Amino acid sequence: MRSKFAIMFLLVLAACARAAAPMEATLSSSGYTPADLNCLSEALYFEARGTTVEGERAVGEVILNRAADARFPDTICGVIDQRYNGTCQFSYRCDSIPNDRFNEPAALALSRSIAFDLLVDRGEDITNGALFFHAASMRPGWFATLSKRGQFGGNIFYR
Repeated sequence: MRSKFAIMFLLVLAACARAAAPMEATLSSSGYTPADLNCLSEALYFEARGTTVEGERAVGEVILNRAADARFPDTICGVIDQRYNGTCQFSYRCDSIPNDRFNEPAALALSRSIAFDLLVDRGEDITNGALFFHAASMRPGWFATLSKRGQFGGNIFYR
């Protein structure tokens, strides 16, 4: 019985490995890596989970726009990890919550799907080049000096 279970487990594992290979090839042909996908998925999950698909996509657009802008790091993970005057650009990186957890598997799957779509087939940038965003419930502060690009999923976006 154990050997049958072991064989079934190995077959399932092999099938999963084959399924992952096309995804990696698709990412690679777009110039991105699995690490880029992981960083972007994580950021969408912690920064925009529970908003809307459009809201998560807009946060992803900001990250991609920053990676393409010379004023920011040139990688997705670099953008997400960037600090300015000791402060994280993405709040979940500095929120003092140790070991942020992915407690909502369905939300993580959605964030990963949105991230994958952005990396492989981005299409039109719904934020019109936004580089910054904040929760709509916050006062704009210095953001008010920027050009507003729209509001998506409870956040306001600027360039």
